[in-house]
Amino acid sequence: MKKTRNFFKFAFFSCMALATASCSEDEITDDIVPDEANLPEWFYAGGELGTTLLSTSNVFEQPAPAVEEQGLYQSFKNGEALFEKPFMTNQTGVRSGLGPVYIRTSCQHCHPNYGHGTRLPEGAFNTNDIGNGCLLVVYNPETEGYVPWLSGMPQTHAVAPFKAPLDESKTMVTWVDATDEWNNRFDDGEEYELQYPEVSIPREAIYVVNQGYQLPSDYEVKLESTIGVYGTGLLDAITEDDLLAQYRKEEADGLMPNGLNTAFFANGNWNSMYANSLQGDGTKYVRRYTYALSRGPLQDAAGANAIWNITNVTRSDRRYHYLDAAGTYVKYSAADPDVQAGFEKYIERIDPKHKHPSYWEGTMEERITAYLTDKNLDAEMSDDEYTDLMVWHRGLAVPAVRDIDDPDVLRGKELFSEIGCDYCHKPSWTTGPDIVIDPANFFQGNELPRFPYQKIWPYTDMVQHKLLMKNDIRGGWCRTTPLWGRGLHQKVTGSPTADRLHDCRARTTMEAIMWHGYSSKSDARYTIEKFRKLPKADRDAIIRFVDAI
Repeated sequence: MKKTRNFFKFAFFSCMALATASCSEDEITDDIVPDEANLPEWFYAGGELGTTLLSTSNVFEQPAPAVEEQGLYQSFKNGEALFEKPFMTNQTGVRSGLGPVYIRTSCQHCHPNYGHGTRLPEGAFNTNDIGNGCLLVVYNPETEGYVPWLSGMPQTHAVAPFKAPLDESKTMVTWVDATDEWNNRFDDGEEYELQYPEVSIPREAIYVVNQGYQLPSDYEVKLESTIGVYGTGLLDAITEDDLLAQYRKEEADGLMPNGLNTAFFANGNWNSMYANSLQGDGTKYVRRYTYALSRGPLQDAAGANAIWNITNVTRSDRRYHYLDAAGTYVKYSAADPDVQAGFEKYIERIDPKHKHPSYWEGTMEERITAYLTDKNLDAEMSDDEYTDLMVWHRGLAVPAVRDIDDPDVLRGKELFSEIGCDYCHKPSWTTGPDIVIDPANFFQGNELPRFPYQKIWPYTDMVQHKLLMKNDIRGGWCRTTPLWGRGLHQKVTGSPTADRLHDCRARTTMEAIMWHGYSSKSDARYTIEKFRKLPKADRDAIIRFVDAI
C-alpha cells in the first residue's frame, strides 16, 4: 500500500478517535472513507499527493499529504496564521505594516474558511465582515479596461491621516431579477430563478473627485468574487506543454461559437504570456490564473500578489505602495490639508529613526509625495514569513469526491459527459515533474510543496470562454472555473446559498447551469439546450454529481 494512502487512513481514524474533542457528529460520516479496494481514480480529486479525505467544515484548510511527506508542515502552519489573522498598523511585530491605504486587513476576509467569497447582501458594499470576497471592478465601458485613477483592486480603507480612495458606504449593490427566453421554466414545468448584481459608485464616493480631480472618462462598476485557494498548487504543476496542447486542440476543434480569446492565443501559438520584468527577468510563462488569465505561475500569481496589495504590506521584493496607475491619489493626498496636518505624527511612527531623508525634507507636500512614491520602503513582511505563506498557499489539499457509490452521482457523471459539460470542464489532467518556477525570481523551488506526476480532477480546461451572461464581465471572457470542492461551499462558509459563478450570482447549482445558456451566443448554449431536454431526474443527477466533485 502506498504511503499516501496510509497517511489518509491515519488522518481519518485519528479524527474518529478524537471525535468527542474536535469533530462533531454531523461532520463525520461513514462514507468519507469507502472501501479502498473499489475506489475509482476520480475519487482522489487532487491525486494521492494532493487529496484530503475529510469532509468537515474545515475541509479546505487541510495540508496536502505532500506537505507532510516533504517536511513542510510547520512552515505550512506558519503560513496559515498569516492568512487567517488580521494585519495591523503597527510597524513592529507579526503581521505589521497595514496601509497607508488597503482593501482588507486579512486574506480570510475575502476567502472565508479558505473558500470562494460569499454572495453580497443588497445594500452598501461592506468589507469589514469576513465573507465579502467580492472586489469592485471599476472600468471604462468603452475599453473594458480598468480606470487609471483607482488601483485595479480598489481600496476602501486608509490609515489616518490618509483617506480611503473610495467610500464603500456609498457604494451600493442591487440584485436584479432576470428572465431567460424560456421564461425560467423547463418544458416539464420545473421553474428556476435568475438574478444578477448591479453596482453603483456615485462620484461623491471618490476621494480624488472630492479633491477637485476631473475624471477623464465615464466609468461603470461590476463585481468579481474571489475563488477558492485550495488546489492551486496542483494546477501550477500542470506543464506548459500540456496547456499549449489543450489550447491547440480547442482551436482545431472549432466547437466554441466565440472561438478562443485572440488576445491570448491564435494560429496555434500564444499572443500574450505572463512576465515579470520588475522583480524578475521578463521570462514569459503561460497564463493560468484568475478569471481574466492575468497571472502565470502560482509563485507570482494572485496569492503572491494579494498578500502585498490587499494589505499594502511591503516585503523585500515589493518595497513600494500599491496605488493607482495615474498617480492621482498621491497628488491629491499630498495637497490635502487634513493629510498634511497629520503627516508629521504618522511618519514619526513609520520612520522613527529618520532613515529616509526625503520623508523629512522639503515642503509638506514634497514629503508626503516622497513617502507615497518611494520605491525603497522598509520591508514589513520578512522573507521567511512570505515563504511560509506560499508553502501554505501551494500546499492546500482538495477534498476527495463525495458519494461516489451513489447511483444518482454516477448517472450524473455519465450525463455530464454526454451533453458536453466535460469539454470546457475538462475532468482530469496529469501533472508533470512539477519543477517550481517563479517569474519574480524569489523562490528557488525546493522550499515549496511539489506534486509530481499526479492525475488530478479539477474539471477545468484552464481556457477562457464566453457565456455572455446578463451584466457579464470583460466582454464575457472568463476562465473555466475548477469545480472540485465547490459543492462544499455552503458547509464551509455557512452561506445560505451556493454562491456560484464569478460574482456569486447563482444561489443554486441549477441557477449556475442555466446562466450558461442565457445568451443564444454563449459557448455553452448547445450543452444547455441538451440539458433542457433531459427529464427532471437526469437534470437532478447532473446537479448531484457537480455538487459531489
